[in-house]
Amino acid sequence: MNRFMKSALSLSAMLLALAAVAPRADAQQYGRNRSDIVLVTPSGEILDYVPPGRGFVYAHDYRGNRVLIDRYGNIVATEMRARGYYSPRTSREAYNDAYNNDPYYPDQNPYGDTRYSERGPVTGSIPQDAAIERRPLEDQPYPGQEDYAAVEPDQQIPPADEPRPAPQEPVITLKDKSKPEIVALQVFLDRSGVSPGVIDGHMGSNVTKAIYAYEQMTGTKLDPNNTDAILEDLRMNGGLPVVNYTITDADAAGPYVAQIPEDYSQKALLPSLAYTSVTEALAERFHMDENFLKEMNPGVDFTIPGTVIKVVNPGENKTGTVTKILADKGRKQVFAYDDAGNLVAAYPASIGSTDTPSPSGTVTVERVAFNPGYTYNPKINFQQGANDKILEIPPGPNGPVGTVWMALSKPTYGIHGTPDPSRIGRTQSHGCIRLTNWDGTELAKMVKPGVTVEFVD
Repeated sequence: MNRFMKSALSLSAMLLALAAVAPRADAQQYGRNRSDIVLVTPSGEILDYVPPGRGFVYAHDYRGNRVLIDRYGNIVATEMRARGYYSPRTSREAYNDAYNNDPYYPDQNPYGDTRYSERGPVTGSIPQDAAIERRPLEDQPYPGQEDYAAVEPDQQIPPADEPRPAPQEPVITLKDKSKPEIVALQVFLDRSGVSPGVIDGHMGSNVTKAIYAYEQMTGTKLDPNNTDAILEDLRMNGGLPVVNYTITDADAAGPYVAQIPEDYSQKALLPSLAYTSVTEALAERFHMDENFLKEMNPGVDFTIPGTVIKVVNPGENKTGTVTKILADKGRKQVFAYDDAGNLVAAYPASIGSTDTPSPSGTVTVERVAFNPGYTYNPKINFQQGANDKILEIPPGPNGPVGTVWMALSKPTYGIHGTPDPSRIGRTQSHGCIRLTNWDGTELAKMVKPGVTVEFVD
């Protein structure tokens, strides 16, 4: 990939260096005040507790930060100063700063940094029938890249009682990259067919996994710090990572439901488990975190047709024929191959749990259903709340299996979507393979009954 001319980017680089979205002042804190230490996970989330149980030890990364490690050598969290994540300013001041220093539309440039966004509105750039919805996310901060640590090689981890997984690839860190630059990287990976999960401007574990999958797919090593080369490729293949989108009458009309109850018996009473808001629907249509969509468009009323907003541009869905799926439990990632053994696509996934583990060995896909309903049977499924009767849960993107269900030859197990895409790759499932709704739908369109699914540890 060719690099941009440095002279053409000097102004944009200065703007990006100066522009930053302030962390939320009302974010959840670890401890009693902002001078305390916080535990930051590799995915950017802040823990308000120390994980219980034995097998956790502390080591130091190359920056000297203390790192909490599990018995397998995986990084659980890094100790960081709370003041790096919580602003002492008021919420109003933080809002004003985020608006006035918006890296997508900086001062003196009404169309923003032209490396990241295209001039003028793009109405309906992604088909309406591609819309997928999910439940609203809780507010959470967006820390910088300094919380992603690499354990020093001389750190000793106590032996475990159970076999350790295969060594993972080194943690990838970015060098002083702004959120728009990380968004460009995420969009680049998404268009390449190696999903980073939700696009949110974070350099988390799902992005790291996608980078290694890209290298496996193409045989080319990707330098995630070479933003100019990434942007050049995006310009030549699908356009810039951020575009304008005009909210349509159909976007504003829905249909929507007021809220999605947690209890399955209450879910069963609803006509559908559809959208809860315009932002929810648009965020998934453009593969975004809902809070990040709102952050990019401060003060915008998304319910008014004709409103022009900023969204990321994930490009076209991957196409092809998948003949084999590999579900890697250790990496929490799904790999899709064609009949020649070439990697077609890769997706972050939640695969099983200790209580309800995923199958082992090889099974096959028996059938594929889009926008499926869900039959809850406590005798063969997990126990949900106090529900002890069979329940028919209506279809919808906020349903237990999201927008797609690929049934496997092992009864009750399948590959499906989720109403909580931000948790993919970071939480466990009830034994199935859980993908984001858009990744699951993309994969399902490349799969036919008979495709093999191999589970590896």
